[in-house]
Amino acid sequence: MTQTSDAILARMMALHPKIIDLTLDRVWRLLGALDNPQEKLPPVIHVAGTNGKGSTQSMIRAGLEGMGKAVHAYTSPHLARFHERIRLAGSLISEDHLTDILDECYRANGGEDITYFEITTVAGLLAFSRTPADYTLLEVGLGGRLDATNVITPELSIITPVSIDHEQFLGNTIAKIAAEKAGIIKRGVPVVVGPQHEDALEVIEATAARLGAPVLAYGQHWHVQEERGRLVFQDENGLLDLPLPALLGAHQIQNAGAALAALRHLGADEAACEAAMTNAEWPARMQRLKTGPLVEAAGDAELWLDGGHNAAAGIALADVLADLPKRPTHLICGMLNTKDVKGYMAPLAAQAASLTAISIPDEINTLSAEETEAAAKSVGLEATAAANTMAALQAILAKDPTARVLICGSLYLAGHILRENG
Repeated sequence: MTQTSDAILARMMALHPKIIDLTLDRVWRLLGALDNPQEKLPPVIHVAGTNGKGSTQSMIRAGLEGMGKAVHAYTSPHLARFHERIRLAGSLISEDHLTDILDECYRANGGEDITYFEITTVAGLLAFSRTPADYTLLEVGLGGRLDATNVITPELSIITPVSIDHEQFLGNTIAKIAAEKAGIIKRGVPVVVGPQHEDALEVIEATAARLGAPVLAYGQHWHVQEERGRLVFQDENGLLDLPLPALLGAHQIQNAGAALAALRHLGADEAACEAAMTNAEWPARMQRLKTGPLVEAAGDAELWLDGGHNAAAGIALADVLADLPKRPTHLICGMLNTKDVKGYMAPLAAQAASLTAISIPDEINTLSAEETEAAAKSVGLEATAAANTMAALQAILAKDPTARVLICGSLYLAGHILRENG
């Protein structure tokens, strides 16, 4: 029987009992067994942060491609298919290539302990090392200091806004989490820093100073804001007047600023910066759903999808909803039991007419629909529970057939929706 990438990925899941176990020892061992592909990459831009990593990286990629550059990109988690994590010179990795590269890594690992994220990150680096390109964009999975991507010396580091998330792994204060994110800063390598809480900025700047890494910080070395429906960016190279980002939300202005600061550092012209704004795509970030059974069932209702899942994402999402044309908004929400559910929901209470809670299908760490419903009620949302997304949608439409319906709360739920409605 022919091997598939899914079959190899399933075997990789069994190589280590924990999904998350932060250390770099196993990654270095496997990289060594594969002749150190991390040393053979096109110039790397390394992106860490709590929120906005993927959006910022997508804008940088759009800008670089606007300059005619071939760009590798590594992101996580995937939404519908694993292949989304590895983009080779602009195209998602093919099934045959992915299967071969995963199998090579699995054999080189020799049955030793290694987490799923670690071995698949090594597979991405191996694929990047063998395919010509001008740049490699690497998104940190978790934290930074001990993340499996932190095995390279980049041309540029980027730290997007830091907030509370993954406290069990990274620490329970902004300063502790920022210290983990700042672990990607390398000696002498410039670092673009997005808007930060003062405690985070203090840690990041101290780390950069210790390592002699030049800092390009929001509010000091670059500024960005919306003015009259345009994005205005300014740094030491001058002012840019650009279209607003294709990605919706006031928080995307800040992400765009970090992307533009990076692109300007890399020598991008105004046309490339405009491409970064207009051509960026990032699924499940206030994405309007256009096809599939849910859309067909929705009729005259608007159907949206968002994968944000922490308190900062809840605030950003509430801001987006406040700016949309007025229409009753009903949430269909499923969340993991590792998240600050009330912190995520509280900002949404003022913008949503109701919340229908569901469990995330086939996800071991899902909150039950009933637990999510209780959390929603505790922050003042009118809430109920449903058996699944379609049942939730039908119940909402029975009361309000022209509603705006937003499916939200988890990237895992977003991935399920995209697979079912792709």
